[in-house]
Amino acid sequence: MKTFAALIAMSLVFVLSGCNTVKGVGQDLQKAGEKIEDVAKKK
Repeated sequence: MKTFAALIAMSLVFVLSGCNTVKGVGQDLQKAGEKIEDVAKKK
């Protein structure tokens, strides 16, 4: 659970620092969600 929380926190940092538009936020959130799904499928 700690790993999952850390992953979400890191994703939020990248999302907030890496995009300048609403469209960019949506794309970043989608990519973060895909990464979280990948991690969840591996466990």
